[in-house]
Amino acid sequence: MSGLSSWKKVLLLCAFCAARPIGSPAQNFGTLVSFNGTNGALPDSSLVQGIDGNLYGTTYNGGAYGYGTIFKITAGGALTTLYSFCAQNLPCPDGYGPGGLVLAFDGNFYGTTAGGRTVAGGGPSNGRGTVFKITAGGMLTQLHSFGGTDGSVPSAPLVQATGGAFYGTTNEGGISDYCSRPLGVGCGTVFKIAAAGQLTTLHNFCAQTGCPDGYGPSELVLAFDGNFYGTTSNGGAYGYGTVFKITAAGNLTTLHNFDRTDGAIPNGMVQAPGGNFFGPAEDGGVYGYGTVFEITAAGQLTTIYNFCVQNLPCPDGNSPFGLLQATNGIFYGTTGSGGSSGACGVGGCGTIFQVRKVGTLTTLHNFHSTDGDFPRAGVVQATNGIFYGTTAYGGTSTICSGGCGTVFRLGVGLGPFVQTLPTSGPLGTHVTILGNNLTGTTTVTFNGTEATFTVVSSTEIRATVPVGAITGKVTVTTPQGTLTSNVNFRVT
Repeated sequence: MSGLSSWKKVLLLCAFCAARPIGSPAQNFGTLVSFNGTNGALPDSSLVQGIDGNLYGTTYNGGAYGYGTIFKITAGGALTTLYSFCAQNLPCPDGYGPGGLVLAFDGNFYGTTAGGRTVAGGGPSNGRGTVFKITAGGMLTQLHSFGGTDGSVPSAPLVQATGGAFYGTTNEGGISDYCSRPLGVGCGTVFKIAAAGQLTTLHNFCAQTGCPDGYGPSELVLAFDGNFYGTTSNGGAYGYGTVFKITAAGNLTTLHNFDRTDGAIPNGMVQAPGGNFFGPAEDGGVYGYGTVFEITAAGQLTTIYNFCVQNLPCPDGNSPFGLLQATNGIFYGTTGSGGSSGACGVGGCGTIFQVRKVGTLTTLHNFHSTDGDFPRAGVVQATNGIFYGTTAYGGTSTICSGGCGTVFRLGVGLGPFVQTLPTSGPLGTHVTILGNNLTGTTTVTFNGTEATFTVVSSTEIRATVPVGAITGKVTVTTPQGTLTSNVNFRVT
């Protein structure tokens, strides 16, 4: 069982020397919401921006029935609970313990729950998790219920491919019993699911003795080459996790085996414009408290930062999560513990950091319990330029031991931008452009080629990839100025 899964179950029941931390002046930080149990508890997944400009997320516990929620929050902090799981009581036919959401091309959100749903006939196949769709208005539709052999305990966000299908992972389940205690739990899978709910298992981890391909997979990233890349938190040649590539047809290649000196328990990656991938490992490294690494598509890995360079209590943080490359080209993430605050004991409450490719790390915020504790997911950069994120614990509520968690914002002076949905496609593709203050837009271009478009609202434009367009940035000219997309739109 992977570290993430076991952690959730407990809750329910010298290049290295060159890397160095740097102090940071106070940032524009604010706590938007302190969850109180009734409106959710334990938010441990990243947020996602909707077409309406608001942010959407989940809490693993809490809500009207105690089994998790889906919520919407405005940039100003007004929170609305859209859905409370287990509305029909145990064994929760609508699922429980939701993970992160993805905004799909149709404007709806898709996600997974780690448990729930009664399977016809009962028995041990019940309660292995679900895949669902939910509208911005809160109408939830269940698309698939896992039965064990096709996967169990999905927790990572889905990723949508250009053709419209979704790809994801389950933390457990599949056909292997190698890492099962008891037997039947499985080692995890990679799956494909259509928007209508037809699921295909692409890979069963640990199908070979010794788990050379790893087990406990995390979130996938759809790369420029059309393949998917990801990490496993355990297994591989040395038992500390792997980096892998998998094709849309399910052919998996292990690119790197972590040996603890270069990291352990990796938890996902992001692809930079140059083509390399960057990610965090929760454990391992020179000092044993996690790393940030860079890896090529061919599998050459470089450790760019080792956490806890100044020893306990790790003022630079430890146990990093969820890297994001922002519009300034710098990577941002969180650490689950460490930092300079003593409010959470010797281990610290966690941090928000930025790290450059050369290995220079800057701590941007130290959590101190009342503003949050134990962030278990990275930050997201909204189109207003500001970062938003969650902490699993902390806040001002006393209903939960240690706090029920928070939503926070952090401004570092980055300006607004636009983002496209999807981020790639052939000429003629219909594209949704997300942003702020888009009313009155006069021009939309794809790398300099003008496109036909319709302004739907102040946060949404619909455009068509024009003939003659080539891969590059999308620009939107508004009465307030010109906005540029955060990533290149790739013309395929």
